[in-house]
Amino acid sequence: MIPHKSKNRININSKMRLRNEPYLFINLVLGIVITLILAYSFIFSPDKDNYPVVCIHEKITGQPCISCGLSHSFSLILRGQFTEASEWNVYGMRIFIFFVSQLILRIVFSMYYIRFPLNRKWLIITDSAGSGLMFLITFWPFLRWMGAILATH
Repeated sequence: MIPHKSKNRININSKMRLRNEPYLFINLVLGIVITLILAYSFIFSPDKDNYPVVCIHEKITGQPCISCGLSHSFSLILRGQFTEASEWNVYGMRIFIFFVSQLILRIVFSMYYIRFPLNRKWLIITDSAGSGLMFLITFWPFLRWMGAILATH
């Protein structure tokens, strides 16, 4: 059993470590954001169509954008309805996989970062390059769509 004073010292040390390690702080923030996205997708039901966030592009232009239907798609993926999810947004599954893999990577890389301090520079470079590449592969259709929209204006 850890004495009460030792527990407090451990908590203080943990808080100080997080404040002094931007990599861990960024991973924590990204992990929270991804968890909130997944919670949003789980809480709001595609059956009730009660999503509080609407597509601003569609509201302004009257035209659907490339990300229309992602909330429905994520909700359906979480409920195991994969075919219907792809009907709402063909890119839903790839984006969902990106977010889930990033959540797992944030946890695993943070643990690795703490456990192996001598490899931190290598880890940050590998994480940045790998996550950047995953982002480009996942969101390439969106980047192309945005480029086409900007080119027409």
